[in-house]
Amino acid sequence: MTPSRYAPVDHPGATVPEGRRPWSVTWPQYAPVEITPPELRPSALARHVPGWAEGHVTPEQVSDWDQRRAGALVPFNLDERGWPLHPHGRTGRTGRNLGKWGENQAADPIVIAGTGAQRSVLLITRDDIGVEAIPGGMVDPGETAPAALVRELREETGIDLADQRPVILGRQVVADWRTTDHAWVASTSALYRLPEQVTATAGDDAADAGWFPFGSLDQLDAAVTAAGRTLYAAHRPLLLRALDHLNQNGRS
Repeated sequence: MTPSRYAPVDHPGATVPEGRRPWSVTWPQYAPVEITPPELRPSALARHVPGWAEGHVTPEQVSDWDQRRAGALVPFNLDERGWPLHPHGRTGRTGRNLGKWGENQAADPIVIAGTGAQRSVLLITRDDIGVEAIPGGMVDPGETAPAALVRELREETGIDLADQRPVILGRQVVADWRTTDHAWVASTSALYRLPEQVTATAGDDAADAGWFPFGSLDQLDAAVTAAGRTLYAAHRPLLLRALDHLNQNGRS
């Protein structure tokens, strides 16, 4: 069921009990909150399609679902209408606040400098929601994830690591703030190691860029909080994965 009334894009959505999150569980009364922003609503798309978005008003208008599913970082299914279903189940939100219906691929470079007590991680202050996050962003059409990792890092921090080969940490759905039942973000996260900090300059999509101590997630949290800022919740699992990799491989 899709309500006709739109809610603010930051609406938390309808409450979804854990037992009713799986799509395999029947829930006739499910009423997700519609959070499509004004520029992606049918009347607006009829006049102008933003350069970052596809013009399809609903997923039924998408003709290449076989191709999209084959190239997905995380497998997903379609419902009886041909609409894509979030791989983790119901979100309590519907509509689209991302460029594409279904999976939107992102690249998140995690840059670590130094070792031991001097180890630090590079973060940016996102200019859209004002939180501390990994520098990264969406993969452009026709672009590979490795190329996107280098481009996003360069655009957002001014740091060029094109000559380095990172360790791919994983490919997973992230809890992006724009997520809905039918549009979500899946990220390729990668780890870069530098011997010491280099100068970072805030650029595209970043209000600030800088280094924070990274001995543990608790230490990072404390440093970010001390700076009067908040760590982006969606990136916490990615940062934890980076820490696990460093610890398991004996790289202090």
